[in-house]
Amino acid sequence: MNKLNRLNEQVGRYRWTICALVFFATTTNYLDRNVLGLLKDTLSAHGIFGPDKGGQELNYSMVVICFQVTYAIGMLLAGHLIDRIGTRRGYATSLIGWSVASIGHAFATSTFSFGFWRGALGLSEAGNFPAANKAIAEWFPKKERAYATGLYNSGANVGAIVAPLFVPFVARAWGWEWAFVITGVIGLTWIAFWLRMYGSPAERLESGHLGKAEYDYIHSDRDEPTLEAEAKEPRVTWRKLVTVKQSWAFVFGKFITDPIWWFFLFWLPAYLSGENAQKVHTYMVAHPQYAGPRSAIPGVISWEIAVAVVYMVSTVGSIYGGWLPKWFVNRGMTVNKARKLSMFICALLPLCVLGASRLGQINTWLAVAAISIACAAHQAWSANIFATASDMFPKRAVASVTGLGGMAGAVGGILIAWLAGELLSHYASINHIEVAYSILFVICGSAYVVAWVVMQLFAPRFEPVKL
Repeated sequence: MNKLNRLNEQVGRYRWTICALVFFATTTNYLDRNVLGLLKDTLSAHGIFGPDKGGQELNYSMVVICFQVTYAIGMLLAGHLIDRIGTRRGYATSLIGWSVASIGHAFATSTFSFGFWRGALGLSEAGNFPAANKAIAEWFPKKERAYATGLYNSGANVGAIVAPLFVPFVARAWGWEWAFVITGVIGLTWIAFWLRMYGSPAERLESGHLGKAEYDYIHSDRDEPTLEAEAKEPRVTWRKLVTVKQSWAFVFGKFITDPIWWFFLFWLPAYLSGENAQKVHTYMVAHPQYAGPRSAIPGVISWEIAVAVVYMVSTVGSIYGGWLPKWFVNRGMTVNKARKLSMFICALLPLCVLGASRLGQINTWLAVAAISIACAAHQAWSANIFATASDMFPKRAVASVTGLGGMAGAVGGILIAWLAGELLSHYASINHIEVAYSILFVICGSAYVVAWVVMQLFAPRFEPVKL
């Protein structure tokens, strides 16, 4: 870190201001998407999802699917749009869209209208990561991109941590509608800072906000042209991208690993709550006369705190997972070797989750520890796999490639949601739901090694593509 500080003193640090802007946008992105889940019970009580309990669960799941489907479609469209109109306008358009969609939830009165606004949110929120990845590619040399990506990607965890502290309080104080309105307004406020402070390095150099030393450092990769040089090149089409094997390395890497994060995002609270229920049941069978609070039963934990712990540990993983390849490069490794080694380490760590079910039977906090390591490794992996897009593709194609991979990841998220539902439903019906979680944890633990091997087959060296 001291070396980084010395470097910043020598060349400047405006690029980190850009990273901070992207971090806050990503935090807002995840804050907005978490509101619905946190207010599920409140909205059900207000009849938004219908009067029948069973029907409420079905209608809620349909609203969630509306988001996932449009998010997948939006990833493909947003990446192409942002490469066409530029990072500054593309990011602003996306964030205005999802802020308005968030506010729109406050005016929804039924499952249909909630599904409409949820679909609008998914379509517009899909622009965050293509725009963020393109911004990092424009403002950072290759050796710093994974670290910068890890920093901004940690905003996803911060948003997930802040949401349960902020949203229920607002809903209780002013009504559930204001939770959607305020989070939307936060996003619209960010727009003013973004439009004022963002521009290409050449534009910021000309305006005097960026020094020549930092401009030269940003463009220190010899195998990469400047944005101005790339602007003279023809636009990259989807048809061209799908013929390049490096595109498939990124697409399959996201398709295999993104669903793991979606699984933990949607099913971790249910898993921990189920562990508590199992321990309460076992204790009550052995101590039928017990009349104390369930929270005092040995082994029962606060799953809300446990979820917060998982996301806090994930934040550390995101930051240091991005820092790791930079550390390797500073010790003489090539960017390619440093990226591959970092991703291999990140792929091995989730294997600890293979024993999560068994650990949960001993002590739920042991399972939480294993899941925390797996989620931190995912975020470290995510920081690096995003950086591979800018390692291999010119800046004018980064958002499009990110969109292709993001769409594949979202499709994988839909598939794992379906698989989890089928497994959990079947094994719950025979009173062995722990078997379902064991199978799912095997998938979660092994996915990254499989993805690393597949990416190695398609792109052995992460070498730049000539389009």
